[in-house]
Amino acid sequence: MQLTLEQTTKEIESGALLHIAGSEKLLLRLPKGNWIGGSTEYFLTEDGGAVTDQLLNVTSIPFDEYKVSSYSADTIENIAADAYDRGFTIVILPFNSRVHTKYALDSDEFEGLFTSPICGWIAGYNIMSDRQVAVSANGVEGKVSETDAVALHIRLPEGRNARIGTINIFEPDTDSPVITFKENSLDVDSCFVDGEEVNFAGYLREMNVNTNLPLVGDYSGADVSISFKEITTKTVHLYAPVKAGVAYRFAKDVADYESAFQAKLAPIDHKNYVFACNCILNFLYGRMQGKDIGGLYGPVTYGEVAWKVINQTLVYVIVE
Repeated sequence: MQLTLEQTTKEIESGALLHIAGSEKLLLRLPKGNWIGGSTEYFLTEDGGAVTDQLLNVTSIPFDEYKVSSYSADTIENIAADAYDRGFTIVILPFNSRVHTKYALDSDEFEGLFTSPICGWIAGYNIMSDRQVAVSANGVEGKVSETDAVALHIRLPEGRNARIGTINIFEPDTDSPVITFKENSLDVDSCFVDGEEVNFAGYLREMNVNTNLPLVGDYSGADVSISFKEITTKTVHLYAPVKAGVAYRFAKDVADYESAFQAKLAPIDHKNYVFACNCILNFLYGRMQGKDIGGLYGPVTYGEVAWKVINQTLVYVIVE
C-alpha cells in the first residue's frame, strides 16, 4: 500500500515487520524499527503505475521470526549461509554499488545460494534526477547506505514454504543468431555471433538491433532476460551479467506489455503473495504509469533478484 511519511512512521512504531520502498529523502526520515527498505520513486499499485517522491510503498511481512543483516561487497557471499533452513530472504542492493556488482557477477559461487529462496531488488532513483543516489535501508540499525546491501531473513512456521516465481514476458526469437560470451560480465566488448567473434557494440549498431528488448538466455531450460543499459563506442554495458557458456538470442518483440503481463498474472494465487517487484524497463517501455497490470504490486526496480540478478522480469514470493 502507498502511505505518507506520517502513516509509515505509525506503522513502524506499531512494531510491525515491514518492507518499505520510497525516495531516499523519505527513507532518511523514517524512525528505527523492524523494517528494511530501498530507494525508488516508481511503483505498481492498485491504482496503477505511479511515480512519486511523496509516498512510500509499505508491505507488512506477516511472520514473527526474522533477522535483519547488512552486507558489504566483502561479506555479501555470506547471505545464503545466514538464511534460515525453512524460510526465505529479501535482499536490497543499491544500484551500481560494489555490493551490487559483486552479487551480480559472483552469486552463483556463493555457498548454499540455491538451498533457500532468495529474492529481492536493486534500489534506484528517479531517472529524471541527476542529484539522487540509490540506497538501501536497515531500519533496525537506523542506517541508510549507498554501499551496503540489506537483507531480511525470515523463518517460516512449520508446514509453510516459500516459493519464488518470475514473470518474464519475453521469449527468444528463433530467427535470432545465437550469441555467446567468453566470460561472466556486465561490460562486454566482444561476443560470438553464431560462433564468429565480433565487437558486440559494433554488431548491435550495424544490425540496428532494438535494445529496448533484452537478450534471452537459456538457463537450464528457463528463459532469463538480460537488459541493455548503455552502448558506447566499443562496449555494451548491461543491467545484469551475461554468463559464459550460456546461449542467448535476441527477444521477440512484445506488442502489448499490459496484455502480456495480465495473461501471465491471471493464474497466480494473488492472495498468498508476500513480496513482488517489477523492472523499471518494463515500466518505461510498457508505459505502465496509470495502468493496473493486476494482482502483484510493489516497487519498480533497477534489477530483480531471484537467487541471481535478472532484468525486465516481475519477481514475487508466495508462501504456501
